[in-house]
Amino acid sequence: MDARSQPDVICFSHLRFNFVFQRPQHLLTRCARRRRVFFFEEPVLDGELPRLEEVAAEHPGVRVATPHLPAGAGTSRAAAMQRELLDGMMKRHAIQDYVLWYYTPMALSFSRHLVPAATVYDCMDELSAFAGAPPSLKQREAELLRRADLVLAGGASLYEAKRALHPSVHALPSSVDVAHFARARSAPGAEPADQAAIPRPRLGFFGVLDERMDLELIAAVASLRPDWQIVLVGPVVKIDPAALPRAPNIHVLGQKRYEELPAYLAGWDVALLPFARNEATRFISPTKTPEYLAGGKPVVSTSIRDVVQPYGELGLARIADAPRDFVAAVEAALAEDRGPLLARADDLLGRSSWDATWARIERLLEGALEGRARAAAAE
Repeated sequence: MDARSQPDVICFSHLRFNFVFQRPQHLLTRCARRRRVFFFEEPVLDGELPRLEEVAAEHPGVRVATPHLPAGAGTSRAAAMQRELLDGMMKRHAIQDYVLWYYTPMALSFSRHLVPAATVYDCMDELSAFAGAPPSLKQREAELLRRADLVLAGGASLYEAKRALHPSVHALPSSVDVAHFARARSAPGAEPADQAAIPRPRLGFFGVLDERMDLELIAAVASLRPDWQIVLVGPVVKIDPAALPRAPNIHVLGQKRYEELPAYLAGWDVALLPFARNEATRFISPTKTPEYLAGGKPVVSTSIRDVVQPYGELGLARIADAPRDFVAAVEAALAEDRGPLLARADDLLGRSSWDATWARIERLLEGALEGRARAAAAE
């Protein structure tokens, strides 16, 4: 199938395109190299009349569409408005041959009338376990699984949870842009201004600060070792910022651009994955794990299953849950010889690029499209 015959992709995402650069952005910017991608976001409830804000992303081929709806719109009215905005976008851009790509099953409320060439469900989280999840999410996901031609699971745990629910489920765990994060190993240029004055040793985390974080663990580690500096980089989402632990050696630096992350990572001595063990983290497969390793940093994590396997079992991450055990793991990471760690990490990371992951997905997508075409021809 040549580039000229590739169907467009309409992606329905619960994450903003310009939010933290993660799985949807990595995959769909690569998807856009051969086809048009329309990234349809969740609505912003700030208007009097419904409208669709469309902007071309910095990445060629990606167009971001953000519905703006009246603040008082109820569920059914909001769905009707989004359906009208979606249909209008498709008409304006002459979208006739297309793939529907879902990150959120809730988008079915305004898109189930469409007739795509194929439907993809990229399941990157167990959204029903997150704080504030809609009660109907599980029902919508079941409907999406019935409609989907192809289901992608963003980690081993998610794959195990979904594999029996659909005949074409494929495990595609977190990948990494090695060249991007490897810049942290050479630490080019000056340190970021808001990190430069923080003493060493520094223990760092970048990512979303939400209900998945073990805030009590972070506070306890800071208390047990007041000479260690804990650096938290990322937006605060779905929790009160006042709930974050406060101490002289805890530094909350806010959200940074994806391009800036290697510069922060370069200035850390140990990289952390201090996730709570709860329903929201049961199926997560943190992209940060390979990103930290690509940056040459030792990793200390709580016992998240997709970190324990494979990173903990391969000796690429230390695993601890209790505060004193976590402190001991960090002490060991600070003392270790980085050479053997980097050699083992590079061997694994060489097989974990986003380019390789996208190439596999593209083959699966082309197979799904061909299967649908054969079925249609046989009718």
